[in-house]
Amino acid sequence: MNIAVIGTGYVGLVSGTCFADSGNNVICVDIDKEKVNNLGEGNIPIYEPGLQAIFERSTSEGRLTFTTDLPKAVRQSEIIFLCLPTPPGADGQADLSAVIKVAGQLGELIKDYKIIVNKSTVPVGTADRVEEVIASKTEVDFDVVSNPEFLREGAAVDDFRKPERVVVGTSSGHAAEVMRTLYEPFVRSGNPIIVMDRRSSELTKYAANSMLATKITFMNEMANVCERVGANVDNVRRGIGTDSRIGKRFIFAGIGYGGSCFPKDVQAIHYTAKQNGYDFQILDSVMKVNEQQKVSIVAKMEDYYGTDDFSGKTFGIWGLSFKPETDDIREAPSLYIAEALVKRGARLLAYDPEAVETFQEATTDEVNENTIYVRSQQEALKNVDALVICTEWNEFRRPTIDQFQNHMKESVIFDGRNLFDLDRARKTNIKYISVGRPSINVD
Repeated sequence: MNIAVIGTGYVGLVSGTCFADSGNNVICVDIDKEKVNNLGEGNIPIYEPGLQAIFERSTSEGRLTFTTDLPKAVRQSEIIFLCLPTPPGADGQADLSAVIKVAGQLGELIKDYKIIVNKSTVPVGTADRVEEVIASKTEVDFDVVSNPEFLREGAAVDDFRKPERVVVGTSSGHAAEVMRTLYEPFVRSGNPIIVMDRRSSELTKYAANSMLATKITFMNEMANVCERVGANVDNVRRGIGTDSRIGKRFIFAGIGYGGSCFPKDVQAIHYTAKQNGYDFQILDSVMKVNEQQKVSIVAKMEDYYGTDDFSGKTFGIWGLSFKPETDDIREAPSLYIAEALVKRGARLLAYDPEAVETFQEATTDEVNENTIYVRSQQEALKNVDALVICTEWNEFRRPTIDQFQNHMKESVIFDGRNLFDLDRARKTNIKYISVGRPSINVD
């Protein structure tokens, strides 16, 4: 098929590349000329495992191209995917200005039947709005479809190529059949393509992410209870994770969720409920607890040192991205932790395998001025008063005890991701404070 993907952000680039890799002709459109030029030269602006290889294959074979020429892309395409940013406002409402603007442009450009697909995460009723805007500018027949993405950063290529399900929102039998044909190569193992009405499709994405955010937050609350009663959240997690009604995923305690999806989507569905006269009390609590959880490790540090003045202290930080296998730092706990530590007078040595540059761009001048960004996890230990672990990169799971004892000023670890085994820690003189588990070697 001939496909246009409007927007070359995370979702647009992964979607366009994967569609091209399955044999479609894909033209990706963006208004950023420099970005388009860089993509045309083979430079991918995001880190995502597996993406580079299929990107290079698809571009070299001519199935994946990039342009700023929207009219050209519309002329050449049967299906047009909208992969545009919908950032939250201060009240949580999704900003649809980019989506509505492009819808207006499409209304003026389409000369024959097109299927317009909302791939962006958008509030309920957005497909209706897009349809109205396009229809106000043309008499040409078209269909607007909702097709939310369910991509996990760090596993997006696999998620796209082997989806657990594909959700398609449309009342058009023809559009549904075209979408089934498009996605058929990705669901040969039998996973379903679920066709439903557009509003249900739009709500499905928000419901999924809000449920997962709620599971994470519940376990963080349980971890806080465990600390107060002397229990171990790892044991509680194993005890409930074997219950098939609950499952083993998204029940790991830590320092809160971040990223581009969970915070935004929870806020958006909360806003939608409020606008429709409903008080979504569970999500009120989810958002409140998650904000507190992001800096809960700082409170543990204050308890350990008996002060909130960290002047003269240097802390190492392992991990800046909101999760491993990505360079995304949007709403990452590290942003909040670094700012809180610097405001308390500390200096930082920070390391991340991929996210140093994006972190520097996103954080405050004050944090950057008081942080040295180092090139290895070992460098982040040199003469520091303590180590703070913010991201569970696999390489952080295998340090030797000597690394801590030989390089740190004091062997103290504040682990926001519960990376290390407590029994192993007990056999050392390292002071180890984690989340929802007993502290080790701390009086």
